[in-house]
Amino acid sequence: MNKNIYLKSHITPLLTIAALVCLISTAHAAPCMIVTLTGTQGGPSAYGGLAGAGTLVRYGDDSDGCNAVKLQFDAGRGTSMRLSQIPLLANQLHAIFFTHLHSDHVDGLADLLQIRWHFNSTGPRVDIVCSADVQAKAAAAYTMSCQKLVAHIGDAYIQSGEIAQRSVEDKERLASGPAATANLQTFTPTDDAQVVWSRGDVKVNTIRSTHIAGHASYRVDTPAGSVVIGGDAGNDSPGPPRAFSTSAQVEKLAMGVDIIVHSAIHPVMGPDKDSGFPAPIYHRQSAANDLGAMAQRTGAKHLMLTHLIPPLGARQQGPYKVPGGALAAADYKQAAEAGGFTGNTVVGTDLASVRLPAK
Repeated sequence: MNKNIYLKSHITPLLTIAALVCLISTAHAAPCMIVTLTGTQGGPSAYGGLAGAGTLVRYGDDSDGCNAVKLQFDAGRGTSMRLSQIPLLANQLHAIFFTHLHSDHVDGLADLLQIRWHFNSTGPRVDIVCSADVQAKAAAAYTMSCQKLVAHIGDAYIQSGEIAQRSVEDKERLASGPAATANLQTFTPTDDAQVVWSRGDVKVNTIRSTHIAGHASYRVDTPAGSVVIGGDAGNDSPGPPRAFSTSAQVEKLAMGVDIIVHSAIHPVMGPDKDSGFPAPIYHRQSAANDLGAMAQRTGAKHLMLTHLIPPLGARQQGPYKVPGGALAAADYKQAAEAGGFTGNTVVGTDLASVRLPAK
C-alpha cells in the first residue's frame, strides 16, 4: 500500500475523532462567573497599599477560565496594578462602568486609558458606561459630568507633550490621545432598572441610588449567576429617623441576586461613638449591619463588603479616630450577621474573589 494513502486513511479518522471530542467538550463547558474586588480602600485617603474602589466581573465557561467577558466597575487608584496581578491587561477590558464620579472611584481611569492608548490604539474602543451629566440640587449648583471626565482624561499628558512625542515615534498611536480609545455610553438613572449594556449572555442593568448627584448601582446577570454592585449607595433620607441606612432602590435591584458587592461603613464610626467622623458623610453611607439585613431580605448568598470605612487594621480613617482601636475582619462580619445575614460574608481585601459556581 502507498505510504501516503495508509497514513491518510489512518490519521484522518483520528483527527475527526479529536475534533468531535473538542466540540463535545466545548459544548458541555459549564458557564462560570468570577467577581473580584480590585480595590477596597474607603474614600480618597491612602492606607496600607490598598487600591481604590473597584470590582471586576468576569464571565465565560470552564474552557476559557471564565474570561470571555471582562467588566470593570469603578476604577480607583491602582486598578491597573491589581488587574496585572490577576493577570489581566488593561486593553482586555470590554467595558468600564462608574457608579459615581468621586476621585477615589475614577483615579485609575487615566492609567487604564493611557495604557490602552500606548499598546492598543488601533484596537477596539472600550465602552465606558456612566450617568449623563446631572446638575446637583444645591445652593451652589454644580454639574457632575462623566462626559467631560472622559473627554479630558488625557489633557495632562497632552499638555506635557508626551502624547505628541510618543505619537511621533509610533504612528499607530492616536494623535488625539487616550480619550480616543473610549466609547462613551451615558444613561439617565431612574428608580426602575434599565438595561445599559449587554454582550451575548451577559446583561447589565442599572438603577438610581443616592450618594451624590448621578450615582447609580448596577446588576450583572449571566447564566452562571448574578451580582449587584452598589457603589457608595445610601438611603434617600439624609439621616435619622429612618428604618435603615441602605438604598431601597439597590434592594429592589438585588432581589434574588447571588452576590452583593457594596461599600460599608462600620457602626463604630457613627456620630454618637466619639470618632469625630462628620455626621452627613456617615449618613450617606450604608452601615455594615444594615447591609447584612438587606442582603438577607434579598436572598443573596454572598455579601462582599468593600470600600471599608475604616480599613482593616487602621486606627484612623483619614484624620478621624476609630473608637476602641483598629477593626478586624471579624468585626465587619459580626456587624453583617447582627443585621441578620446568614450567607457568606466576604470582608473586602484587594483581589478577594467569589466564583459561581464554586469549585
